[in-house]
Amino acid sequence: MARHKVEISGVNTANIKVLTNEEMRALFVKMQAGDSLAREELIEGNLKLVLSILKRFHYRGENLDDLFQVGCVGLVKAIDNFDLSHEVKFSTYAVPMILGEVKRYLRDNNSIRVSRSLKDLAYRALKLKEEFHDQYGKEPEIDYLSKNLDASNYEIIHALDSLKDPISMFEPIYNDGGDTIYLYDQIEDRNANNKDIDFKMAIDNAIDELDDREQYILSQRFMIGKTQMEIAEELSISQAQVSRLEKSAISSLKKMLK
Repeated sequence: MARHKVEISGVNTANIKVLTNEEMRALFVKMQAGDSLAREELIEGNLKLVLSILKRFHYRGENLDDLFQVGCVGLVKAIDNFDLSHEVKFSTYAVPMILGEVKRYLRDNNSIRVSRSLKDLAYRALKLKEEFHDQYGKEPEIDYLSKNLDASNYEIIHALDSLKDPISMFEPIYNDGGDTIYLYDQIEDRNANNKDIDFKMAIDNAIDELDDREQYILSQRFMIGKTQMEIAEELSISQAQVSRLEKSAISSLKKMLK
């Protein structure tokens, strides 16, 4: 059976070698004795471990090339710091490091900044909720949380909400086989006026100036909600090319709408 080619950061994922535990151990022994080629083999032989972790973030619509490179940073750190004497599988040691690197990147690049104190309150509330559920088999009331954490109901709710991922206005919320209804369709704008209509017309005109492929990519990404990899398969190009075309189209729209 032919393996399906998906290219990420110039790497054909269908050709990534997977190392056995015995091969891994032998390479670590060589690397720790100063063999730089063994280190490269360890990196290349564990790229699928990075890809398996990135599947957890597929729904976020992040640039897979960027996440892959960040995950590889975590992989290299894990390889350089792995201790064979602990007798644990490399994947057991590496996964938290790769995952931590990706989460740190997403946190630092999130457009919504959440204060440290708010996060701390949120995690204390989560811990208290878990303890209550384990003891009583049900969720605690907000009043219980606020009393035990010395915070107001509003502060508790706000803190817990801060951990939720933001939702795109173009998130599909209903489709009965006809036209898809998106989140923005359900948001009422009580201040709508002629300026809004003019702006929408300007957007439509700007989109018409893009070439057909750019229009298709934008509509599939932000109206239908497809991933760059799905579009790449449809157009028979790499995911990196889709990413570049998407960024170019958005940049063109910004210039035309200034």
